[in-house]
Amino acid sequence: MFWVQDLWPETLSATGVVRSERVLGWVGKLVRFIYRGCDQILVQSKAFTSSVEQLAPTSIPIRYFPNTAEDLYQPLQLEADASERNLIPEGFRVMFAGNLGVAQDFGTILNAAEQLKEYPDIQWIIIGDGRRRAWIEKEVVKRGLKEVVHLLGRHPMETMPRFFSLADALLVTLKKEPIFALTIPSKIQSYLACAKPIIAGLDGEGARVVEESGSGFTCPAESPKALAAVVLKMYQLSAQDRDRMGIRGREYFDKEFERTMLLDRLEKWMKELAIQDGESEKKS
Repeated sequence: MFWVQDLWPETLSATGVVRSERVLGWVGKLVRFIYRGCDQILVQSKAFTSSVEQLAPTSIPIRYFPNTAEDLYQPLQLEADASERNLIPEGFRVMFAGNLGVAQDFGTILNAAEQLKEYPDIQWIIIGDGRRRAWIEKEVVKRGLKEVVHLLGRHPMETMPRFFSLADALLVTLKKEPIFALTIPSKIQSYLACAKPIIAGLDGEGARVVEESGSGFTCPAESPKALAAVVLKMYQLSAQDRDRMGIRGREYFDKEFERTMLLDRLEKWMKELAIQDGESEKKS
């Protein structure tokens, strides 16, 4: 069994990590070789299927097996004296957590923050690290956003639910690339599990999950105006309406992404594959 988390070589090209057509071609041949050695291929997004089919032999089954979230991702009520409270300013908190890379399109986030500067109560909290962190820090100063955009740096994974509990909305963004429209960013599962409303500035599968779950608002990728509009829309909702969004998100997570349920499904498929393999050996 092989579990496809990212489509290669497409992701290398979309993120700009590799630009050489020759190298991308070599990676494509390697992926084709790997797929040929599999008995079954799992994909973390339904939209991956057609791309995998182009490289995998037609005889190999392809099954949808999404990412889950660690059990530690749960709704929390943080204690009054929690240290995390001292790291985050008061106001309406829009929180992003994860890799600060090219794919996450921080240009759009900062442009949206600029458009909402007249609402100083809206605070943008960024937790994580990555290739674009230095650029983001410079842009925050350059654009005069130091009072509303806050970079908290990297924190242990086990503290994320504690930070999430202090957010009014959790943010996920991706660049406008065909490959990114096919994927479900794994932070969406973590956000859903923590029962917090989601603001999603992306296309395709990730947006579908947020819309289908009723857990938040979506807007097209790389659209600062649209992102600012949905942040303002979330800001203007009542706390009760936002809570209901979060609850719907958790219910959807339990139905589609809950860890034990998915592991039971995987175990069942593995047993079936082992039986098939044993029957094939007997015949030979």
